[in-house]
Amino acid sequence: MKITRIGPDAVYHRYLTPRWAFLPTSGAGAAGDGGRFNRPGVEALYLSKAPQTALEEYRQGATITPPATLAAYKITLEEVADLSEGFDPDHWDPAWNEWDCQWRKIARIDKNVPASWKLADAVISSGLRGLLFPSLRHIGGTNLVLYPANLTGADSVAVHDPDGRLPKDQSSWS
Repeated sequence: MKITRIGPDAVYHRYLTPRWAFLPTSGAGAAGDGGRFNRPGVEALYLSKAPQTALEEYRQGATITPPATLAAYKITLEEVADLSEGFDPDHWDPAWNEWDCQWRKIARIDKNVPASWKLADAVISSGLRGLLFPSLRHIGGTNLVLYPANLTGADSVAVHDPDGRLPKDQSSWS
């Protein structure tokens, strides 16, 4: 497994669903249904290196983009797995060749455990803060999934909101 450090203060992006924009660093949304690299119940925050990649990830193939708020983050992480160049048998166990499996179909239709969840389990149990991986929605884009439960005092995940424009609670959505 290839390991790298991110930062200090590397900039990543995410389009936030307006209803949940008051919790920009929470991984609770992904914990609800699971994601490519997290089982249901496991908090994970998915970010993208570039705004365009974040937009394509948010859209998930939709032809019309739903409402969203773009947020930038300053990230410093001690250790993350780095699959950003894709699977390379010189650096990765053969199981990683299936990182890009059709996880939704496998989990929701076939009712099996996707290979990507098993791979995420290995990253999480090794104490790594997250995983860099290629975007399947934006060719050439890079994503980062981080696991809040694995963050330590040396790590930092901060939304860039110097003017306090993000909502403070859900009162707009009652």
